[in-house]
Amino acid sequence: MVPLRTVIILWLWLAPGIARAAPPPGPPAGCGALSPAALAVSPDGGRLFVACATARGIAVLDAASGSLTGWLALPDHPGDLVCNVHDGLLYVACPAPHSRLLAIDPATGQIAASLSAGHTAGSLVLAPDGATLCAGNRFDASVSVFDLAQGREVARIPVDREPVAAALTPDGKCLLVAHHLPSGRADLPQVAAAVSLVDLGARLVVQRLKLLNGASQVRDLRVSPDGRLACVTHLVAHFQLPTTQVDRGWMNSNALTLIDLDSFRVINTVLLDSVNQGAGNPWAIAWSSAGRRLLVTHAGSHELSVIDAPGLLARLASLRTPPGSGPPPEINPIYDLAAAVPYNLSFLGEFQQRLPLPGQGQRALAVAGSQVWVANYFSDSLTRVELEPQPRVAASVPLGATAPPSKARLGEMLFNDAALCRQSWQSCASCHSADGRVDGLNWDLLNDGFGNPKNTRSLLFAFRTPPAMSLGVRETAATAVRAGLEHILFASRPEAEAAAIDAFLQSLAPLPSPWLEGGRLSKQAVRGRELFRDPALGCARCHPPGIFTDLRPHEVGTRGAADSPDDLFDTPSLVEAWRTAPYLHNGSAPAIRDVLTTANRRDRHGHTSQLQPEEIEALAAYILSL
Repeated sequence: MVPLRTVIILWLWLAPGIARAAPPPGPPAGCGALSPAALAVSPDGGRLFVACATARGIAVLDAASGSLTGWLALPDHPGDLVCNVHDGLLYVACPAPHSRLLAIDPATGQIAASLSAGHTAGSLVLAPDGATLCAGNRFDASVSVFDLAQGREVARIPVDREPVAAALTPDGKCLLVAHHLPSGRADLPQVAAAVSLVDLGARLVVQRLKLLNGASQVRDLRVSPDGRLACVTHLVAHFQLPTTQVDRGWMNSNALTLIDLDSFRVINTVLLDSVNQGAGNPWAIAWSSAGRRLLVTHAGSHELSVIDAPGLLARLASLRTPPGSGPPPEINPIYDLAAAVPYNLSFLGEFQQRLPLPGQGQRALAVAGSQVWVANYFSDSLTRVELEPQPRVAASVPLGATAPPSKARLGEMLFNDAALCRQSWQSCASCHSADGRVDGLNWDLLNDGFGNPKNTRSLLFAFRTPPAMSLGVRETAATAVRAGLEHILFASRPEAEAAAIDAFLQSLAPLPSPWLEGGRLSKQAVRGRELFRDPALGCARCHPPGIFTDLRPHEVGTRGAADSPDDLFDTPSLVEAWRTAPYLHNGSAPAIRDVLTTANRRDRHGHTSQLQPEEIEALAAYILSL
């Protein structure tokens, strides 16, 4: 006979109209790392949406309390997101070789529309009327413009290399686009990333503004509430100097550039570091609602900078620009010069408050009234900062119970952690970007002598293609990792950390090339493959199919005045060559076609001098498709 208690329990469970306990809000159990990568506040300010880049979903929080209230499951991994006040939808970029932009009804989690975009779409920007959506296609070097009423892309505008952030000018007619890395040669005295001004009506770039010399690793761009200026976060690489130390930003300093939007000129570049403490890897920017404070996350040093914006702007306006004009009383005549600001580690001083934050990898941030929410990418959590009456850390909010990180995930966190470095000036990512690739610069590392700078190499396949470095001075990638910790970060770290970074680098996988058509070689690239394999040209002799390197050093006619007469250069893999410009050990070839033509006059790396222009283009198309 079944006990009466059991019957009652079964009846309560099965009876219609009796509500079962709802699953707790938040990510599903067992989904692994969440990686909060982007934040958006609902138009009414009541909800906070968190894009979890490695968990195929968006966490929904109450913006006042920080409590989890829901989870929006997605078919793809999300990147950037933005709320549309006009149609009430949440627009989410799902970056991929063929990206999708999803319009989500936040009340139901249903997908209302899906738009096709380019390679690794992000940096979403909505027009003030909510009718037009722009997205930067990072690896297509383009901007997609969508008419939301028609539900389709109406323009794709070519722009400079790796558009990673964007914002509209106050009149809504032009789009400011920030580019992650410099374009062109790296062996020049002036090398810097740029900001483009795109005329949305004419659908073309009308101006290109280069940032301070050495500006690289651009991360974010935001326009002030009054529409007068834009701010850009980036590193300033002092690549002209030998890498003998990191103190006082000798190698890398961490910066914020302010741009006047009326003239589209740089007002100045301000260092976020202090004299004895770097502000490693600045990432996201936001303005407080009234524009009184400018907020910057530091992904490497795990901080939030809170800057008195009116005070900073007034100080910048007081500086002397013309040489010879007299300094105001009680002002240092050197540091009163506008040209000295990008090298003055004390300039922000009283205008900046640096708040240490809990967690790892502070990237995205969002302002909700007097609160600031910061996403801790590697800790799967958010930090709430109260701005009034004085900025303070109010709470740390976990997004869900997640498993301990894998060894590779831990290595990725350490690779991006400037706290490993002496005084937090830089991380491994400061020269190799967050995903272990390149910065587009030449560096004079002392492991192969003095005065012979080399272009930064991608770390993809580093463990499969020994030795490391252009001259092969490190026998293995593992040796190079440990030497980098000691001689580039100037730190003595536990072996377990180096081993974890090894695991991260070994986990790197190539992205499909934007030159592929439907995942396959184009007709032009197929012709290029025939040429590449032609023994008469000799390309495949040093770059055999597979990992596309023979693992041997060669002299290919690229020795320069800075190189030794007997230098031989390690043959790099051609996989992902499409994203590692500039080329050759000295970064002197801005494009693959230059490698095959102007940089190969003596046919030392492939017998290409007899090829016709259309054959050069076909061969380049194949290499760029790998």
